[in-house]
Amino acid sequence: MLRVSRREFLGAAGATAAFTIVPRHVLGGPGRTAPSKKLNIAGIGVGGMGRTNLRNLKGENIVALCDVDEQYAGKTFKEFPKAETFRDYRKMLDKQKDIDAVVIATPDHTHAVIAAAAIKAGKHVYCQKPLTHDVCEARKLTEAARKAGVTTQMGIQGHSHEGIRLICEWIWDGAIGEVREVDAWCSLSYYPWGHASWSTSCATRPKETPPVPGTLDWDLWIGPAPHRPYHRCYHPGVWRAWWDFGCGMMGDRGAHTLDPVYMALKLGHPTSVEATALAGGGETHPLAAIVTYRFPKRGKLPAVKLTWYEGLRAPRPEELEQGRQMGHPEGGAIFKGSKGKLMCGVYGESPRLIPESKMQAYKQPAKTIPRVKGPHEQDWANACKSGAQPSASFDYSGPLTEMVLLGNVAKKIGTPLEWDGANMKVTNVPEANKYVCGEYRRGWTL
Repeated sequence: MLRVSRREFLGAAGATAAFTIVPRHVLGGPGRTAPSKKLNIAGIGVGGMGRTNLRNLKGENIVALCDVDEQYAGKTFKEFPKAETFRDYRKMLDKQKDIDAVVIATPDHTHAVIAAAAIKAGKHVYCQKPLTHDVCEARKLTEAARKAGVTTQMGIQGHSHEGIRLICEWIWDGAIGEVREVDAWCSLSYYPWGHASWSTSCATRPKETPPVPGTLDWDLWIGPAPHRPYHRCYHPGVWRAWWDFGCGMMGDRGAHTLDPVYMALKLGHPTSVEATALAGGGETHPLAAIVTYRFPKRGKLPAVKLTWYEGLRAPRPEELEQGRQMGHPEGGAIFKGSKGKLMCGVYGESPRLIPESKMQAYKQPAKTIPRVKGPHEQDWANACKSGAQPSASFDYSGPLTEMVLLGNVAKKIGTPLEWDGANMKVTNVPEANKYVCGEYRRGWTL
């Protein structure tokens, strides 16, 4: 058992198929948005990250705002005073017919049901990471969006930045040779089970049942998850640490940090995954864990071992100069090649060959991957209007999400799992499959 100090827990220690169907929404005509016009966008879950997403879309028309907590979303309501406001996204989609697209930034456990409803209503969808709460939902959403021909994007903003493109171009250029192993990490942790500023009483399900604030619709907040009484230990923000509502650090940061690894190495489905939780458990995500994926050969690319560390740091490479920062203070990735190593930060930013002498000697290849101008959200909005593919559509981010969330299945089981990606099934431990496809509370469905 690896001993992990409180300081370590707090993080203070040292090509996917493209679909080019142009949805009816982006064509001209009565009641439709022409490519040259602004999108009519609705925000669902606008009290936190959703507010930032909408700010990055101010050049479009923000016509509706939906949040189950009027107080938490109050600042956003004031910022967009012309937008209609709602508590229930279903009523909003039914009533307000001028909506072209939606931005979803609710807690993880409601991403899929809301995104599915929007897709069924013919809306373009921008959904925050992780795309879904379980593996099965990610597959279903990807297929639904493809069938509907709507334009989609997952909120992994690093995917629209320069760093991830440089990583791909350098690795594809052979800068570090064949990559057979990658270490990725997030040194942050939910401590104590939620956040350092929250009470340790949130480590277990609270027994108190305080009254629900009058500004909050708790039943809608719970959505498809098993019902439980309201408590401040769940909302706002603390939900990330609870299995029923959040995807833990793997979904919070893994979706970002594993993105450049997935793209550069063209990973696809792993054949196996295993995990060791180093502290915590029960109804909350572990404070620290190590997850190991193994991927088969992919064409000319060799098999790869990918190790994810959360609440910890990956081992420091010998090639990294003394006193030089490894990745970003909060995390990063190390690609280990037959001819060298490449290091980057949490979002794939600041990629460098190590040691620095190799970086200085390296002649960088031509930039062959199209660059994104402007925010990740605007990349999506532009694609909605043009019919082009945005940088992280569900055709890419859905399979990425499947891989990331499979790590959470492994944490719950604690033994190595053999994975049949095509059939979305654990083959050697049948009981693990109940975590691949979760169940919904009565009255909720995808």
